Amino acid sequence: MKKELTLDEKFDRLVEYSMRSGRIDVGLYGEYDVKRGLRDSSGKGVLTGLTEISDVVSFGYIDGEKVPIDGELYFQGVNVQELVKGFSSRRFAFEETTYLLLFGKLPTKDQLAEFIELLGEYRDLPDTFVRDVIMKAPSSNMMNTLQKCVLTLYSYDENPEDISISNVLKQSLHLIAQFPLISVYGYHAYRHYRLDKSLIIRNPKPDLSTAENVLRLLRKDGKYTELEAQVLDVALVLHAEHGGGNNSTFTTHVVSSTGTDTYSAVAASLGSLKGPKHGGANLKVQEMIQDIKAHVPDWSDEEALRTYLARMLKKEVFDHAGLIYGIGHAVYTESDPRAVILKEYAKRLSEEKGLEEEFALYERIERLGGECLMSGRRLLKPVCANVDFYSGFVYTMLGLPQELFTPIFAISRISGWCAHRIEELVNAGKIVRPAYKYVGHHVPYEELSEREG
Repeated sequence: MKKELTLDEKFDRLVEYSMRSGRIDVGLYGEYDVKRGLRDSSGKGVLTGLTEISDVVSFGYIDGEKVPIDGELYFQGVNVQELVKGFSSRRFAFEETTYLLLFGKLPTKDQLAEFIELLGEYRDLPDTFVRDVIMKAPSSNMMNTLQKCVLTLYSYDENPEDISISNVLKQSLHLIAQFPLISVYGYHAYRHYRLDKSLIIRNPKPDLSTAENVLRLLRKDGKYTELEAQVLDVALVLHAEHGGGNNSTFTTHVVSSTGTDTYSAVAASLGSLKGPKHGGANLKVQEMIQDIKAHVPDWSDEEALRTYLARMLKKEVFDHAGLIYGIGHAVYTESDPRAVILKEYAKRLSEEKGLEEEFALYERIERLGGECLMSGRRLLKPVCANVDFYSGFVYTMLGLPQELFTPIFAISRISGWCAHRIEELVNAGKIVRPAYKYVGHHVPYEELSEREG
């Protein structure tokens, strides 16, 4: 008599079928010259579009020969390193950067003041939204909270399907202004309902910057230092945009090309950013650093650090993935300009917080990790730290909970997404539809009674 399978066993069998059905011979990608991950054989992204919003530069030419250079990042033609220097100790750096990304030029003093006033006006959420949406069924992952809230905001919009530029811009500015509130309030709801912590909800202040409002809304006493606000402001600037080819921004283009509404497009981009290979990478850096601290107690012992990093590459320790998180970038080789800038601010903040030794540990891991990668993988081009390497350290020093690391990225990158969405709509491009090569086999139909398991 045939044994009756349990429901779990039946499901496990379906999992086995699914794995078997979905597996493709890796060799076929080379045979058909498939640009897997939309990258060529050298890892360079396949050209799929044009943009004026930002430029990522990692190579130069000397006597006609392509050579790696210190990375450069441009927002609407303006070098980000010069942009950050220009901010000096000024507030509203992120707001100024958002204006630049959306409108193609740096604002005048009056234009910036008007823009800040407009964002302050748009920052409030609809009546009862916090109670009826954010506080209901709180998620342990704030990116899911953001997605849920963004999609629900559709219902509060009198004209959500209108994709005229004027309406999309208005929707974009509302979302840019509201993302900090949704993220922080979502975290407070999670702490209260899931962790049984006190619930403190403050209203934002329209005269404060995005960075200042995040710190004020998040902290129990609502206080922060000038340097803390400045560092977070710069971090938001550095994460605001990074070319049209990064996964979440490309998602914005793909989804916007269908003619869908703003809320659906932004929710899709949030789903992309949530992934640990994209926006969640700084969390992996923090986990890796904690693991290193646990196994190399003497942070100044470079030989022990080098040995442990080498073992990490060999998949012997940590998460056995064979990666040194935060080291290496798909585009940059000599340096990631965002990491260079953030490192300077991390150093300043570590001095204010009395964490100079920990900053020195990061510097050692950055240097030794690059060396280990080059020797262990026999790489012919340099390897540098990327922006994720120092961002998690900065957020930790600012007292931001890890649950908000990726949402902080979203609070920043929403500016770039909206700029790219508008660019896609203005140029009225074709719907994005890349091709996939079918490598299966055609089979004849079988009657149900004749099929074998």
